[in-house]
Amino acid sequence: MPKLNGLEAARRILQQVEPRPRILILSAHADDIYIDQVVAMGVVGYLVKQTSANFLVKAIKEIHNGKVFFSPFITRRKSGGREKLSYLAGKKHKGTIPLTSRELEVLQLVAEGRSNKEVASDLNISIKTVEKHRHNLMEKLDLHDTAGITRYAIAAGIIESSVQCTIIA
Repeated sequence: MPKLNGLEAARRILQQVEPRPRILILSAHADDIYIDQVVAMGVVGYLVKQTSANFLVKAIKEIHNGKVFFSPFITRRKSGGREKLSYLAGKKHKGTIPLTSRELEVLQLVAEGRSNKEVASDLNISIKTVEKHRHNLMEKLDLHDTAGITRYAIAAGIIESSVQCTIIA
């Protein structure tokens, strides 16, 4: 998605659509940071793209019936299992850093290599406003440079790394 990542799309849908929809995310990312963010915003299901069709169908049925559903390895990895993920769905908790929608947009564009001027143009805001959002998100995330922003965005699944690693055994 060139202008909007899945995290931001889910956030906007949950903020703007009434009655509040039950969102299931299918993603290549399984990092705790990313999962914590989507759970905190109210997403009720999360599957990795390698999930079988049977699990996808099961997840859709569970969510339709008012339950939450996460890839089994995510449920096992998160302390407290499914009950904790169920409790956190839709609730803010200490493990996430609350970035505004605009800060996330700025984060994504900066991490993609856009200059402040390009970000301002893309978002139809002033360069000074971009600088303020950038400063705020760097403060919140304790980052000190553009490289740090990019590393965070990759780790959080906000952008994908273009670096490919080959492991030779």
